[in-house]
Amino acid sequence: MTVNGNKVSHEAEDRTLLVEFLRDTLGLTGTHVGCDTSQCGCCTVHVDGRAVKSCTMLVGQANGAQVRTIEGMAEGERLHPVQQAFTECHALQCGFCTPGMIMAVAGLLQDNPSPSDEDIIHGLEGNLCRCTGYINIVKAVKQASKTIGGA
Repeated sequence: MTVNGNKVSHEAEDRTLLVEFLRDTLGLTGTHVGCDTSQCGCCTVHVDGRAVKSCTMLVGQANGAQVRTIEGMAEGERLHPVQQAFTECHALQCGFCTPGMIMAVAGLLQDNPSPSDEDIIHGLEGNLCRCTGYINIVKAVKQASKTIGGA
């Protein structure tokens, strides 16, 4: 597979989850494990351009795929527009959910560049945050949408 633009090849047990492979084998610890049941969304990454929860995907299912983690979002020192919006809108607090939330938002904006509040709320239903109350997260999504080119 290709992870954040780098081709990687490792052997893994059949039962290895993608999140375990990313964290334990590749050392990409920005992808968090929160619940192991796909309820919290902390493990969200992009596989072939789609936001997926890596705690319910086997690494073998990503064989040959393009995988992007939070570590692959910024371009050098320049943050991705979603990362920048989260920072500027104070859409994070403890930061545990933030990588998965950013990956989910980037996926949402890829599918819907100009989401309504309802679209944002629906699009982030599978990502839980225990700190921010979501108000600033919605603001960050709107700001990122404008930066990326949505209405």
